[in-house]
Amino acid sequence: MTNNLIAPSILSADFARLGEEVDNVLKSGADVVHFDVMDNHYVPNLTIGPLVCDALRKHGVTADIDVHMMVKPVDRIIPDFAKAGATYITFHPEASEHIDRSLQLTRDEGCKSGLVFNPATPLSYLDYVMDKVDLILLMSVNPGFGGQSFIPSTLDKLRQARKMIDESGFDIRLEVDGGVKVDNIREIKEAGADMFVAGSAIFGAGKDSDPNQYDSIIAAMRAELGKAESKAA
Repeated sequence: MTNNLIAPSILSADFARLGEEVDNVLKSGADVVHFDVMDNHYVPNLTIGPLVCDALRKHGVTADIDVHMMVKPVDRIIPDFAKAGATYITFHPEASEHIDRSLQLTRDEGCKSGLVFNPATPLSYLDYVMDKVDLILLMSVNPGFGGQSFIPSTLDKLRQARKMIDESGFDIRLEVDGGVKVDNIREIKEAGADMFVAGSAIFGAGKDSDPNQYDSIIAAMRAELGKAESKAA
């Protein structure tokens, strides 16, 4: 397992040239394409669906696609995203009537499964499903909008989730989404995360057509993550 994965959220990308934006951010060293799927029902916003995922695959994107579903209900749309080329599909436990069933459905469709926890959602939802989870995503902002500030209490929750993962013995990623920037990614890593969603911090770094516009911001994040690794060693 690669230690640290950087996952730019296309919510902050220029949708008029989305394929090019995704190509450029991956060339600049990003690992995963993060999808924020909002339904104007579970969260107060409306974004993208499986057609956009399918379009990026047809465009030639081969990197993992991490689909964070802020929708309710979830079971109806899981197969659609699987068919469209999703790698990871994560959902909020509050949005599923039967969490175990939804996780198993995701795996049955050939994807990696995960649960997403809002800032005030307890991790106890994980107690009986750790064997069906490939990814745990902690929201460090309240879901629904990009560009929000990191909620500091997420760091303690990260440490708790990391302890649960380590004690479970399962191979589970620990992801953070919301307000992740160069100046806090190191402490987020030190708290236990190994997958980092950043939207405005990356896509806001450059708005011109320079294909190398994201190099410096991703390199700076990698450098901060390297410092955390060195400290741990």
